[in-house]
Amino acid sequence: MAWMETERQALVQTLHGTDPDAPTLCGGWNVSRLLAHLVLRDQEPWKLVGDILRRDPPGREKALGVLAEEARTDAGYRALVDRFAAGPAAWSPVGWGGDAANLIEYVVHHEDIRRGAGDVPPRELPRGEEAELRRRLPVMAKLLYLRSPVGVVLELPTGEQARVRSGEKYVTVSGGIVELVLHTLGRRKNARVDIAGDFEAQRAFARFTSPNRPQG
Repeated sequence: MAWMETERQALVQTLHGTDPDAPTLCGGWNVSRLLAHLVLRDQEPWKLVGDILRRDPPGREKALGVLAEEARTDAGYRALVDRFAAGPAAWSPVGWGGDAANLIEYVVHHEDIRRGAGDVPPRELPRGEEAELRRRLPVMAKLLYLRSPVGVVLELPTGEQARVRSGEKYVTVSGGIVELVLHTLGRRKNARVDIAGDFEAQRAFARFTSPNRPQG
């Protein structure tokens, strides 16, 4: 079984125990709206494209709003969680993408929900899932740090490093793998990371990473 399915199951458990009106780290989205995003991404992605093309502001997306409205009752919310638990449609490119397309997406949105209302203890992931995140994250990080004015190195507590942006000066972003995922995908205020480097490099990087800009 792909690790995306392990993470989906864990996310489903969290969703069942979470208030659908609770805030998330995604500005403008409560839990039910983030859940609607996950369901449409897996099963009806063209509706998400419609929201993007209309440039609907966060929290006022038409397609997401329809599903979020259906989740206003307890039964409606449980039904929407069950839709997400069922996974992508058989024809969906999202499903074909396996861990490459979905694992980081599910991890970061899981943390969006867990940390939306405040600080929570970090989760312990299965070793295999952590290893898959370590393998996948540098590829995505090279794209998301592409415009950084300084080089960027990601470093795990074990000392394992990945240089994801080259530069004459550079910063090292250190933390657990989930924290590095959060920082890479724009949850910078909520990621438990340490940033090291000379003063000028840190200042330039701070300008680049501020404000929070959640992606995914």
